[in-house]
Amino acid sequence: MYPTWAAAAVAMTFVWLGMVLAISFLEAPLKFRAPGITIPLGLGIGRLVFRALNLVEAVLAVAVLVTVSAGDPSTAVVAPVVATVVLLLAQLLVVRPRLNRRSDRILAGENLPRSHEHFYYVGLEAAKAAALIALGAGLLSIG
Repeated sequence: MYPTWAAAAVAMTFVWLGMVLAISFLEAPLKFRAPGITIPLGLGIGRLVFRALNLVEAVLAVAVLVTVSAGDPSTAVVAPVVATVVLLLAQLLVVRPRLNRRSDRILAGENLPRSHEHFYYVGLEAAKAAALIALGAGLLSIG
């Protein structure tokens, strides 16, 4: 029989993955193409959306950690859990504060040259999505 802890963890993992894919790789780039959306308006919307996403991600990270800890996970589960949490922490503690400082300046009316800072966030987001896929696969292989 499939363990309850693994079923709960796989559900949370794929909900988390779906949110990351939908918001980071679909909504975020498309919002700037919508008619009438200026850079400051897009940044303001993006900050609200990513603040909410990151809050939900933090809750899911804790829930997945607790759930996996309650079971008997293999390395195929533990390694991607750790990787996912480390990547999320890097986004929240290193990259997001830098992006927020820059967007604060733009929202205050400062005209800044184009930045590549967001590419760090996107790179971490892609790595996190890959880690979530690996985690889901590891959880689904539990028998």
